[in-house]
Amino acid sequence: MNTHTEHHSDTREKAQSVYIYALIGFVLCAGLALGWWRAQTKLATANEKYTTEVGDLSTKLGEKELENKTLSEALYSEQKKNEDLEDQIDDIADTVGMLEKLSKTDPELLQKYSKVYFLNEHYSPPSFKEIEKQYRYPEVEAENIHSKVWPFLEDLMEEADNDNVDLRIISAFRSFGEQTTLKSSYSVVYGAGTANQFSADQGYSEHQLGTTVDFSTVATNGALDGFNVTPAYTWLLANAYKYGFVLSYPENNTYYQFEPWHWRFVGLDLAKDLHREKEYFYDMDQRDIDTYLVSIFDR
Repeated sequence: MNTHTEHHSDTREKAQSVYIYALIGFVLCAGLALGWWRAQTKLATANEKYTTEVGDLSTKLGEKELENKTLSEALYSEQKKNEDLEDQIDDIADTVGMLEKLSKTDPELLQKYSKVYFLNEHYSPPSFKEIEKQYRYPEVEAENIHSKVWPFLEDLMEEADNDNVDLRIISAFRSFGEQTTLKSSYSVVYGAGTANQFSADQGYSEHQLGTTVDFSTVATNGALDGFNVTPAYTWLLANAYKYGFVLSYPENNTYYQFEPWHWRFVGLDLAKDLHREKEYFYDMDQRDIDTYLVSIFDR
């Protein structure tokens, strides 16, 4: 009896222990589940909060980027306006400078004087330079040139000398009075009709500008006839434009007979353009020629 009772008591105690352990396990599991659920809830809430904050930040960032883009475009626009304004100011300054430069440049220098425009008897260049005697023929006779043309002419003569070309200047500036005397003597010797074919009347000669020279050679004793078959003429055709000089009266021109010796300074820009286009000074419209006046002495 006691043994049975003890056995029954042990079984009940074991059952109670199992129940208690099961209850404890359930409580622990429930606690863990509740903790996990709370953690997940907090995590979801935090994630939602962070997602919202990130979205807000992204929106603000987009707004800032748009604002920055707008500001950058506005800044670029202002910079462009400033650059345009600077360009306009520079253009105005250049224009003013060109106008001032042009106002100080003799407007007669690029006019078509041969039978077209007229130089009065009082006209002469503002200043002269006597051509060095080693470049003249004969050396004993003085010849003058416009002082601003001289550096170009000197370079031409030096280069010809360096190339062993026999080239000399036999005539340069001639005043109104000197041209009158010369034309009269030609008219007496050759007759007025013939003289008009190769000699300008006073006031119509390019020589009065002080920018024109007649070339010849020592070998021909300064003669003009036959100059077109000399190495000097060939050299001038190939090189004179580099120094601003052009042939005024080529073959078949409508002003005078062919004058291979007669070369006029028109500036580097115009001379080079004429050479490139294979045109002659008197073939150009005067309005086009006038655009080169401002740069006539530029180097």
